[in-house]
Amino acid sequence: MLRSLISFIRFILFWLVFSVITRATFELYFINKLQKASLGEIFQTFFYGIRIDASAAGYIAALPLLVFFIGWFFPKLNIKGIWLRVYVYFCIFIISFVTILNLNIFREWGSKINFRVFDTLYHSPSEAIASTGSSPIGLSLAIGVFLMAAGILLSNYIIDYNFKKPELKWYVKPFAILLLAGLNILIIRGGLQLSPMNQSMAYFSDKQILNQCALNTEWNLLHNTVENFKTPYNPYIYMSAQNAESLVDSMYAVKKDTTISILNTTKPNVVMIQIEGFTADLIESLGGEKGDAPNFEDFIKHGVLFDSIYSTSDRTDKGIIGILSAFPSQAIRTVIVDNVKQEKLPSLTNVFNAQHYTTSYMYGGESEFMNFKAYMLSHKTDEVIDKKNFDARDMNSKWGAHDDVVVKRHVKYLNKVEQPFFSYLQTLSNHEPFDLPVPAHFPGDDLSNKFRSTAYYTDASLKEYFDLAKKESWYKNTLFILVADHGHRLPLNTADPFEPQKYHIPLLFFGDAIKPEYQGTRIHKLGGQTDIAATLLAQLNIPNTQFKWSKNLLNPYSKDFAFFDWDNGFGFMVPGQVVSYDHAGQRIIYVGDPNKSKKQTDDLLRYGKAFMQQVFAEYMKL
Repeated sequence: MLRSLISFIRFILFWLVFSVITRATFELYFINKLQKASLGEIFQTFFYGIRIDASAAGYIAALPLLVFFIGWFFPKLNIKGIWLRVYVYFCIFIISFVTILNLNIFREWGSKINFRVFDTLYHSPSEAIASTGSSPIGLSLAIGVFLMAAGILLSNYIIDYNFKKPELKWYVKPFAILLLAGLNILIIRGGLQLSPMNQSMAYFSDKQILNQCALNTEWNLLHNTVENFKTPYNPYIYMSAQNAESLVDSMYAVKKDTTISILNTTKPNVVMIQIEGFTADLIESLGGEKGDAPNFEDFIKHGVLFDSIYSTSDRTDKGIIGILSAFPSQAIRTVIVDNVKQEKLPSLTNVFNAQHYTTSYMYGGESEFMNFKAYMLSHKTDEVIDKKNFDARDMNSKWGAHDDVVVKRHVKYLNKVEQPFFSYLQTLSNHEPFDLPVPAHFPGDDLSNKFRSTAYYTDASLKEYFDLAKKESWYKNTLFILVADHGHRLPLNTADPFEPQKYHIPLLFFGDAIKPEYQGTRIHKLGGQTDIAATLLAQLNIPNTQFKWSKNLLNPYSKDFAFFDWDNGFGFMVPGQVVSYDHAGQRIIYVGDPNKSKKQTDDLLRYGKAFMQQVFAEYMKL
């Protein structure tokens, strides 16, 4: 290789060709998502992606260049050419592996593979592996083998593996090195422009799927990983800190601090049930499908349904913080895994502990998943019950104990604890790989039907739970709060990460602690998981000022809005309008009502930017 400028160009050319193949593989795999794009737009993904492909190729070329330079100046080292072939084959293997991993990540998350995958694998390897259970293993392996074979075959035709050194005078070598090194640096940074290569240089369309196609997967993963290991800084600076703080505070300001009182007691037991992946698309009363969760429809008739609630993000580690600490998601970060930071957050368990409640957390899986156990114990949870506390025969899923086992155990547990109690129950069955201990209600191996079946099973388990709980003396004085940890792309498989539909979730206050005249009521106030804390504590006449990101959904004077984010973007909602913004592409990628004025859209975006900036600024200060 590298015995001439032509050899270097051939090396770069191979990786550009291989990038075309991996991009085409991605686009064929997700051809259904490209149905609304024209053939010309699809071709543009290759045109706009070539700079970032070249940058990725430049990074790969850096090591061979270095070895070549060393061997050139120290000929006695006798570096054999075989090492280059081994290096190239290894890179082909890594890129092929990342490509098939990315296909399955994008299918579930709607964004390309990034550092969060490895962060999850590091903190909870068994759960991360269980999450891949619904992936098409056979197809993934076939794609991987094809990419490996194509890459190796093409490399033998394009790359100059003849590792001979050019015969140059000693005083010419430094200039040759400067030329090759300088050219490679230029390729890596994407040109002579002031700003070096970044994600937005591959973005060209208002259709997010086209931008994702243009983005080089390996470059994006490397960039995201490096960013996560840098000295922490706030990447979401859109305005002055004072302006952002003022805009955020204005959304929580109320003319009158009051509340509609829906409880018949100010000292109820409180049970919060965090339901895995229970998107609004499963619930008919929220505009979802009929028959997926029939028992939940009955619960609604006897509870108070908040029908316009959105999850803070798209993963459980984000949702649990949103629910208990009323802290919005931090997009590219997850505060729960950082003990120094998460310990400084307020939490409902702290509040109830101070009110002399017995506090507990029960989960049928590993409580160490994403640092849940440390979070619970550092916020004064008296008892943490997880899979270690269940019998081996109860471990009937890849995650741990299925929901029917856990809910029965929870009722027995509450029978023994001192009242009043605050207990947090987390379900798990409605999670990839969507396996069941009972026959599936919706037949077939279709992923959407598997999801419907696990949701139906969880719904049936909740009915069994309440049927048992109603027989106990503590039931009449207990408020149950049912809320999903996040939404889901399934069962409809139509919502992208930037669309609010993916984040729409149920929130139901349920039980005999609710006054009869409010049972069956629907609250239309627009809000999110973070609003549970202020809403609940206002009912109990407990101060909630420490939950600054929470508003009382039962205060008629509180403002209607919701904020959500994903890996590198955010959405902000008010009644009748929503704007989603992609930070990498620095552009609006979704507008709920395009007929609204540009000023209304710009104003909404300004609030969304203020929220994203302030959330991350507060995360940094923790």
